[in-house]
Amino acid sequence: MSDQPFAFFPAEVVRTARLSSSLLRITFGGPALAGFASGGRDQSFSLFLPHPGQPEPVVPVEEGEGWFWAWRALPEQERAVMRSYTVRAARPELPEVDVDFVLHGDTGPASAWAGRAAAGDRVLLLGPAVEDNTSVGFRPPAGAEWILLTADETALPAAAAILEWLPAGTRVSAFLEVPTEDDRLELTTAAEAEVHWLVRDGARPGLALDALRTADLPAGTPYAWVAGEAAAVRSIRRHLVGERGLDRKLVEFTGYWRLGSSEEQLRAEAIAEAQAAAEAAGQAAVTGS
Repeated sequence: MSDQPFAFFPAEVVRTARLSSSLLRITFGGPALAGFASGGRDQSFSLFLPHPGQPEPVVPVEEGEGWFWAWRALPEQERAVMRSYTVRAARPELPEVDVDFVLHGDTGPASAWAGRAAAGDRVLLLGPAVEDNTSVGFRPPAGAEWILLTADETALPAAAAILEWLPAGTRVSAFLEVPTEDDRLELTTAAEAEVHWLVRDGARPGLALDALRTADLPAGTPYAWVAGEAAAVRSIRRHLVGERGLDRKLVEFTGYWRLGSSEEQLRAEAIAEAQAAAEAAGQAAVTGS
């Protein structure tokens, strides 16, 4: 077993399967994936995709821990497209990893790539080499009496994996928002789950908040997992903490995307914020010395 929590895993497309109007499952395979140690639930990882015309994604993995800055330094049209995804299922014995993609035409490089993906197409995964890793966010505490899940289509694979992971007898109330009626998937769970499908049918993201405001939720202490469009996620968290009185420490929330912004923009903002924080910390250390 690796002593590093994350590693690079070269892989290729094995097969694709259309799940619904908006969702496509792509199965990746390759010998390296035998070491891909998914922790299940909402296990996330980074997927690197080639640009059109490239035989494989360009990532300077030989740079070791400095790969990210070496990758950033490459010309944008050369360096691999990097996107964050959730593991829908992992089968290291085969070895294979399933990933569900939301298709929205050619409006983004990942959707465009997924819509044309074929067996043999090469990719690179940066994912877990150990099962208990920091890219698993769903961690209900022992005192939680029931589970609240809210997700849009981008977080639906994670919500489905969470439902499969939960043991029998767990009470769950799930609010799952999807673009079309056809995107209502068959879900498997041993939990006592009440699933509310919310179909946008052209409306803006945010139906889950409206549904929660009028919902008769179970009694007892919940653990809430909230994921999807960033603004909607923040609004749901404010509702749960401010109006429902939930302890903020019992609300796990993640913005998977932001309306009107690409992942490149979000990453650039996060990098700028981290750099600003580091510079502020450095200045404070100098001032205090």
